Amino acid sequence: MTTPEDQSPAPRPPAPESKDRIYRSPAGIAAGVLLLGLVGWLGLDAILVGKGRTPWLALATLLLLVPLIVAFTVRPAVYANDDRLRVRNPFRVIALPWGEVDSLRSGYSNEVVTHAGAKFQLWAIPVSLRGRKKAHRQEAKAEADREGRGGGRRVGGLGGFGGPGGEPTARGANARTGTGTPEGPVRAEGDKIIHELRLLREARGKAAGAQGEVTIRWAWEIMGPAAAGAVLLGILLGLG
Repeated sequence: MTTPEDQSPAPRPPAPESKDRIYRSPAGIAAGVLLLGLVGWLGLDAILVGKGRTPWLALATLLLLVPLIVAFTVRPAVYANDDRLRVRNPFRVIALPWGEVDSLRSGYSNEVVTHAGAKFQLWAIPVSLRGRKKAHRQEAKAEADREGRGGGRRVGGLGGFGGPGGEPTARGANARTGTGTPEGPVRAEGDKIIHELRLLREARGKAAGAQGEVTIRWAWEIMGPAAAGAVLLGILLGLG
């Protein structure tokens, strides 16, 4: 005979967390790998071949430079899912629930602003003024092409390719001309990412799972070795 406790529904398994979208700078990573290779080659050569205090100076310099290079080139990343935005900057990791994000700004740098007014720079999403100029030129050219295709030609009605109200659609224009003009404005890569994050914030800002507090964790694994290298280098230089 079963008891009421035996008939109680089984607890539901926790809902799986949404997968993170990861944004990084390929150019920054490539530059960091090259710098690490150069610094490592010079430093190891000085340690193995150098005489006197040279090996110790090289060791202290490596201990200082390697964490800093990693921090500013390889380490930065931005992780975004349905609940939060996690920003991994050179010396901090900031977790921001979407409910606490007020805006994402893109000027000479990309940054996220909280409702409390705190600002955090997105190191992993650099701003390329050259990329913006190129995107503006492509957008102007695409707009000129669209105007040229629509000028002096009746759209809609019989045999037309227009949408409702006689307005030409981008899909119809592409079908007529065979060109691959993309729908929507042309943006630089960094601006595309910021636009995606803004859409995600708008969609998830009021969701129950996207509420909470902003948390900040300092990257002691970077700061500790760099500080030790700086102290050791200062002592060696001070001893003359």
